[in-house]
Amino acid sequence: MEITSITKDTVFGVIGVCGINGNLIARILMDHGFKVQANDMVNEDKCRFKNALDDYPDMDIYYGQIPETFFTTTDYMILPTALIKSNSKLYQKVIGYNIPILTVKDILEMFEPVHPVICITGTNGKTTTTNLLKHIAYSGNLKPCEHNLEGMQGNAADIPSLQSRLNGDVNILETGTFGYAGSLTRLAKPCKPDVGLITNITPDHLSENSDFLNYARVKGELVELLNNKTLIINNDDPTIKGLLNELKYDGDLISFGIDFKSTNTASKKCFCGKDIELKEVIAGVGKYNCDCGVEYSMPDYLVYNINDAHNEFILKTPDNEEIFFKLSITGIHNIYNATGAIIIAHEILNISYDTIKKAILSFTGVSGRMELIGESHDKKIMVDYAHNPAGITTVMKELKNSYKTIINVITTSSESGLNGDKQILDCSAEYADYIVPASHNSYICAKNALDDGLYMNKIILPENMPEGGKDGTLGATKNQVLCGFKKALSIDADLVVCTGEAAFKYKDIIKNNE
Repeated sequence: MEITSITKDTVFGVIGVCGINGNLIARILMDHGFKVQANDMVNEDKCRFKNALDDYPDMDIYYGQIPETFFTTTDYMILPTALIKSNSKLYQKVIGYNIPILTVKDILEMFEPVHPVICITGTNGKTTTTNLLKHIAYSGNLKPCEHNLEGMQGNAADIPSLQSRLNGDVNILETGTFGYAGSLTRLAKPCKPDVGLITNITPDHLSENSDFLNYARVKGELVELLNNKTLIINNDDPTIKGLLNELKYDGDLISFGIDFKSTNTASKKCFCGKDIELKEVIAGVGKYNCDCGVEYSMPDYLVYNINDAHNEFILKTPDNEEIFFKLSITGIHNIYNATGAIIIAHEILNISYDTIKKAILSFTGVSGRMELIGESHDKKIMVDYAHNPAGITTVMKELKNSYKTIINVITTSSESGLNGDKQILDCSAEYADYIVPASHNSYICAKNALDDGLYMNKIILPENMPEGGKDGTLGATKNQVLCGFKKALSIDADLVVCTGEAAFKYKDIIKNNE
């Protein structure tokens, strides 16, 4: 709508302040100096995101009811879309008072981001890279804009675009995608990105029968938004290289990669349609060469001299500086994540390498990523969010570098259907010493594998798998996870790692049942 006559005396009314959009919009308006009165029909103790409002004591909030003065003193109203679509009594009352109603789109048009916006995308590593970069920013006395919505990852719906309008010095946004054309554009375009990072592109978030190269082109939507701007890429991923060639990217391109000897070979689909053979460092990433011209070249930033624990390395910069870094987290995948964060911190945020070195050493990781939660029956207990073949391969390979005997409790039900669940089982079997299925789909795949004579010495089935199927992206029920975990405790090993979103969701229950 056309918005007129807005001054610092304008009063905005926000209905649904305990919801995601209402909470963010109320805070944006307050950050820009406007008077806000807000309401939610839940009681104050039931307000899901109340903690995010604690820094706004001047916001008048009415819980459970709305006084008549709310309507008589409000100049513009913001309502949840559901109330408008349902033609609710509250919506009719706002109409009756002739109060103009603003949408999310109106708010985004009213306020532009006034600080650099960095969008991080990719199939794997987004969350760790985003959180590490924020940690470095704080260490460099920069305040990232934070949505502060407890329990929300922040890479869906309107969260990134609204978050980019909050107060702060820099915006560091995780921008995921649902894998269909236009989804990343809709998410990232309103954020007005200045800088982008692509961690990798693998076929692990695809639904069954989806086309990998079309999925890669969705990631390319961020590339198109960053023409004439700055893009940082994982040089060791041939899919990213092929995507840039197809899109003819024109901007400031910064590449990074790892010099790490690997005996693993794998294949990956090239944009020309052929399969490229990879000397694989981690899943889908390594040295490559295709007849079509997509070939490995030296990156601008090169990591080398990685230690055996995979947490120390030297980074060679475009200026031929050679800088030693040490991480508190381990893994080749985390060295990739850290390198992308280091480059942005130094090149874009102008943070010194000395500050970056101290920051990454003090970063202890992201909850649910190779997270040790306790010890029981002489075994370390760990949870990891890995829920696709590349994630399982990367995590299990790294853990095998540190632990002699590993049990993998699989709580996933793949987005790619049973075929994806079979791939997860195969990837786990390559590195795990024992596998315990702890979801309906993983149980079916494990039984099928045993019937085919596969992994006979690795798969250990629980005596009875509780009923229950996939619920949204959650692959297993609480009872299925506990059933698999308790079975794993009876097996002799050094580490039990429970993988998948359900393992992460129920980690406190796992911990309490050690």
